[in-house]
Amino acid sequence: MGWVAWVAVVAGVLALAALVVALVVWTRQRELHRRLAHPVTTSPRATELGREVRERGQVIAYVANPSKPDVVALREAVLRAAREQDRPDPLWFETTVADPGVGQARAAVAAGADLVVAVGGDGTVRAVAEALVGTGVPMAIVPVGTGNLLARNLDLPLGDPLASLEIAVRGADRAIDVGWLRVIRLLEEDEAREAGTVPDEALGERDHIFLVIAGLGFDAAMVADTDDQLKARVGWIAYFVAGMRHLHGLRLRVHVRIDDEPTTTTRLRSLLVGNCGRLPGGITLLPDAVVDDGWLDVAAIDTRAGIAGWAQLFGEVMLQGVGVKNGKARGVGRIDHTRAREIRVVVPAGEWAQVDGDIVGKVTEVAARIDPGALVVRVPAA
Repeated sequence: MGWVAWVAVVAGVLALAALVVALVVWTRQRELHRRLAHPVTTSPRATELGREVRERGQVIAYVANPSKPDVVALREAVLRAAREQDRPDPLWFETTVADPGVGQARAAVAAGADLVVAVGGDGTVRAVAEALVGTGVPMAIVPVGTGNLLARNLDLPLGDPLASLEIAVRGADRAIDVGWLRVIRLLEEDEAREAGTVPDEALGERDHIFLVIAGLGFDAAMVADTDDQLKARVGWIAYFVAGMRHLHGLRLRVHVRIDDEPTTTTRLRSLLVGNCGRLPGGITLLPDAVVDDGWLDVAAIDTRAGIAGWAQLFGEVMLQGVGVKNGKARGVGRIDHTRAREIRVVVPAGEWAQVDGDIVGKVTEVAARIDPGALVVRVPAA
């Protein structure tokens, strides 16, 4: 069988796998909607949960993304539970396009919240976390997004809001690291400087929090090109559809400085800087990353030789997800791992950058650092 036939077979298998996963996602979304369509207060679990909240005297605030499916039903269920048990209504804040959760979480802390629950996807979780960093106020998560990246890495339940709320009330607190990606120069700002259309004082560095992975190159271009309507229908599978359009993109030329080491120059497809490394679909990009070890895990991903390089890279990703690493430096598809406290990257030609699946723009220079133990999260009790 020739290589063209083998590629066709592999493509068919991957397409079938994508269809199966899409059906699973659709089924889970329907089940989630069904659960929330019925009053959760009729559940003995919900009744007991409400009693514990009352006895502990906790002030719980919710910061919710109203655009996510079933958030309205969840809010009604939470309010109904409080009123049936003669408790004050919990604090409820909704995010907006202008403020995806930072201001709301700060308002919750100012109002005396003992716990802030982020109800939404990765963007909402990032925004709430940004407001809570350094406060000591725990953040709980009710994951109702597409990727739910931090929830996956903390082993939180997906598709079961009541189970998430149980962890919020009964779980344990864990201090985790957070990453910060500083955008030093945006491509559009460089162009504005050259054209003299924007004064230098109007341009400046900006920090973006990330809890899972920041990256530039192929991964960010894939996120930027993902169709929002398709993502709403089939979830994270939409990212893979977008990724297919970028398999033949150009390799990046980057200058990288890790901690106090000399700057090196290399070519690659993606540079990932992570706090933890599990992604949807059973993919583990950073197998050694631990969310509270005080380190950033860095992966330089490269491929050559077209489809053969991507095939080898896919195989390496799958193998390292089950604990098998290729220690060889050769190959047309490869992942090189290292660790850092800080990393600075210059991309002369400019490239897309992302933090936890949110695009920050096309950058020419960025720096990332780790902030150890800066955020307290509520996780399942041991």
